[in-house]
Amino acid sequence: MLNKVKMEEIHTIFHYTGYICILLGLIMLLPIVIAVIYGETKYILPFVYSSIISIVFGFLLYRIFNKEADLSLKGAMIFSTGIWIIAVALSALPFYISGDLSYLDGYFEAMSGYTTTGFSMYANLDTVTYTMDFWRGFTQWLGGIGIIVLALSILSSPSINIMRMYSAEAREEKIRPSVRNTARIMIYIYLLYTAISIILFKIAGTPNFDSVFYTFSALSTGGFAMHNASIAFYNNIWIEIVAMIVMIIGATNFALHYTVLKGNWREYFKDIEPKVSWPLLIVGTLLIAVFLYNTPYYGHDLLLSIRYSVFQVVSALTTTGLQTSSPSEITNNYAGMGIFILTLLMIVGGGSGSTAGGIKEIRVGIMIKGIWWTVKTLLLPQSARISRKIRHVKDVKIDDGILKLTGLFVFTYLFVYIVSVIIILFYYQNVAQVIFEVASAVGNVGLASGLMNATSPTITKIVFIIDMWVGRLEIWPILLFLAVIIQRSLRK
Repeated sequence: MLNKVKMEEIHTIFHYTGYICILLGLIMLLPIVIAVIYGETKYILPFVYSSIISIVFGFLLYRIFNKEADLSLKGAMIFSTGIWIIAVALSALPFYISGDLSYLDGYFEAMSGYTTTGFSMYANLDTVTYTMDFWRGFTQWLGGIGIIVLALSILSSPSINIMRMYSAEAREEKIRPSVRNTARIMIYIYLLYTAISIILFKIAGTPNFDSVFYTFSALSTGGFAMHNASIAFYNNIWIEIVAMIVMIIGATNFALHYTVLKGNWREYFKDIEPKVSWPLLIVGTLLIAVFLYNTPYYGHDLLLSIRYSVFQVVSALTTTGLQTSSPSEITNNYAGMGIFILTLLMIVGGGSGSTAGGIKEIRVGIMIKGIWWTVKTLLLPQSARISRKIRHVKDVKIDDGILKLTGLFVFTYLFVYIVSVIIILFYYQNVAQVIFEVASAVGNVGLASGLMNATSPTITKIVFIIDMWVGRLEIWPILLFLAVIIQRSLRK
């Protein structure tokens, strides 16, 4: 039964929750350096207080629940689901204690950061301080690699099944047989790309701090911006090109990165995910470019239409959310074909085992292959045998179980999406805008059309928070978490 979680597992869950809270409390000290450098001393105490609260809370959990036991997959999923709620709750404190945002808006901001979504509750991004921009960007960078993956890279306890913890955070591929080594290699690759991206942004003409911030935002496929105009603030095509390159890197499977970095670059062109992503990028760009060219908004300039089109398409499919078209331009200039294509791309999302969100390209690839295999089965004699496999870093056999699970995930994802759209439509009547922004929230994208902001009704903020959380953990852990809570409540 779902509600039969062993007491030893509950102790282990709280024990490692405390461990991560302590780690998070130490991380909260980093923005203090930025506050000192830029003379924003009013933010020192909010981060000190937040750090102390996180460390003390974590230490109490770590010491009180000091038993360690092996976690079942069920226990690992509950741990994964719960730690995201708690980590976001603690990370919202600097926004609230500093007076920048209300606690709900701070929670929204932190959830948007950790889930690498990119929606913001700041009314005017141009006035946000360097300290808070660093914290916003850094939460996305941390969320991109994953809270649990970060913890696993330094976790030394042999008594816990860390593969289950790893899987519970929507991670499946292993770069090495050891999950701990896999986590560490992922972080090494992430750090390498972080350094390269900062250099590229700097070469393109981005100021020093901005280069770091937009590396955090683009590599994590997050989408937080320092200015209301997002990347369009710079009006620099080289910065846009660098941003697109970094977004594509972030949305590519880490195992595939590792394979390419080892010298087997041909594997990239064999893998099913690039075979899904590049046709979508090319076709999406062409469709929206032709659509924009036929409207008066960009002066029927084909190159300008392609420039705007390709950036928004890359941002949507990689689930990043950086923009060169403002929210009002998305609502007006892209109305119709543009919003439709971008919405579909946000639903598809990026690569599995990457920093991206959405349904994921591998599932789309499996569904397309599944349709083709079914058609072949109907056309060929019953005695014919059809090879059902895909190339994803290595040859992967696709059985009926995988097809069923893939179909169930896609159905559940769309169900959550549709329910969210229905709820938001009670408060906003622009159907296209609602469909667009809900897809952006569930897909952890952050592309905005101006719908969600600090003045939005509380219920819509809560729905978006849940959508971002569900999208990041890919549904199953959260459904299990809710099922356990409901069953325990009914038994009381």
